[in-house]
Amino acid sequence: MDALSKKGSDPFGGAGLGWTMKFVDEATISVLAGNGGHGALSFRREKYIERGGPDGGDGGDGGSVYLVADKSLNTLADFRMKRKFKADGGEGGSGQNKTGRSGEDLEIKVPAGTAVHDVDTGELICDLTEAGQRQKVAEGGRGGLGNTRFKSSVNRAPRKFTKGTDGESRNLMLELKVLADVGLLGMPNAGKSTLITAMSHAKPRIADYPFTTLHPNLGVVRVGSLQSFVMADIPGLIEGAAEGAGLGIQFLKHLQRTGLLLHLVDIAPLNPDIEPADEVRAIARELEKFSTELAEKPRWLVINKIDLLAEDDRAVAKQMLLEQLDWDGPVFEVSAATGEGTEKLGQAIMQELDRVARRKAEASV
Repeated sequence: MDALSKKGSDPFGGAGLGWTMKFVDEATISVLAGNGGHGALSFRREKYIERGGPDGGDGGDGGSVYLVADKSLNTLADFRMKRKFKADGGEGGSGQNKTGRSGEDLEIKVPAGTAVHDVDTGELICDLTEAGQRQKVAEGGRGGLGNTRFKSSVNRAPRKFTKGTDGESRNLMLELKVLADVGLLGMPNAGKSTLITAMSHAKPRIADYPFTTLHPNLGVVRVGSLQSFVMADIPGLIEGAAEGAGLGIQFLKHLQRTGLLLHLVDIAPLNPDIEPADEVRAIARELEKFSTELAEKPRWLVINKIDLLAEDDRAVAKQMLLEQLDWDGPVFEVSAATGEGTEKLGQAIMQELDRVARRKAEASV
């Protein structure tokens, strides 16, 4: 996926990056259903048969446009180049009471997890959360009536017929939200990409500069031989993200579907002026600004890069962080780089997801 486009200036106002971000998790497309075919104006013409009467057939219906959730897709990248989609129109009717062929429906495949909005009205048309879901988004036009339809006892030779109606046209906003059990959030360079690499088979792009991750990465974390969960590496957030700063609100939206948030914090930042507690508070504020529901999701604190501190220093730094945050939730210490603590974290996540699933099952009975 082409997530980067070279530019001459840093879009975040700093020097050195020089990249403009292109997002493919949102796309606007236009869909046009097929027009209905016109009804025919025709009369039976055969030798030795006078006044054969009307024999104009009806027009065929136009094809409709459907969106279909496909589990093999995980981005909206295909819609960057092609944005207009049109279904086949119906054919016109003809003599001998022949009905025109109806246009074929058009199916457009989108990733599971795609929300579809009408651009002009803002209406949420559908939310395709499961593979195989199919939703009509533009109705095909109806075929017109041939003059045979208007024959009556008082009008034996009607010259009336109707034209087919136009197919429905809509402008749609496709918005992909990651379908994952667990979402990683934290400041740029907190180590999210490294952690998902350590815990799963995902291979996100990793480098020593901010905003390495430009689109969410999904990784399947296996716990034992039969259990697994999906983890989403969400791009780094910065203060002001809820208003569009940095990578903006595009990726806050991805967190909405996750059941559990892991808040990753760098316990040993390279910049001595950075306070880990301040970074945690900053992101918590962005979650609250964006969505109260998102801010109230279960959130665990994951202290990363513990391998960079001696054991005594690690304990002091952890204690100071928890006191500054007044944190009373679950806390885990890991080193994404070495893998230390990741197995314990994975097991705890699996147990929590199982507990939540059991609780939901009991409530539905």
